[in-house]
Amino acid sequence: MNKIAIFCSASDRIDAVYAEKAAEVGAWLGQTGKWLIYGGSNTGLMDAVARAAKEHGAMIMGVVPTKLEERGMVSDLLDVTFRAVNLSDRKDIMLQEADVAVALPGGVGTLDEIFHVMASATIGYHEKKVIFYNVNGFWNGIIDFLGGLETQHFAHRPLKNYFAVANTFDELKQLLNS
Repeated sequence: MNKIAIFCSASDRIDAVYAEKAAEVGAWLGQTGKWLIYGGSNTGLMDAVARAAKEHGAMIMGVVPTKLEERGMVSDLLDVTFRAVNLSDRKDIMLQEADVAVALPGGVGTLDEIFHVMASATIGYHEKKVIFYNVNGFWNGIIDFLGGLETQHFAHRPLKNYFAVANTFDELKQLLNS
């Protein structure tokens, strides 16, 4: 897995530990020669992961929706820029280009991206997984919710076929190296 899509927050108002963990992921991407594929923003965790990745030699692909450009929120770190008409277009391009998706902490946009990847996998469009990087238990509620979907028979197959959970950075690296 050499092309890693990162879904994460664009907020600058969240706890600093999340930016530290995003930077750790970005540094590792660069050190291991991986590509970072992300939403192209110059804010929040998106900026933290991209800056660290670039500082450590990663190639960076930004998939930038027009609204981001209009607001002057596009990173100046991008090696490759895909222009996306909207968020749906952005998700499709990121999914097409990536080998796997990693969900760092994020908001409704991140949830939208996660569920897009998982839903399209459930009906056979691809075999890519989402890895929840569960920093400080951030994703516990979603992971429990997904388990509830299974126990209540709202999932046709085990949802763990479509996602994995990394509770530590070492677990994340192990999953990305497998």
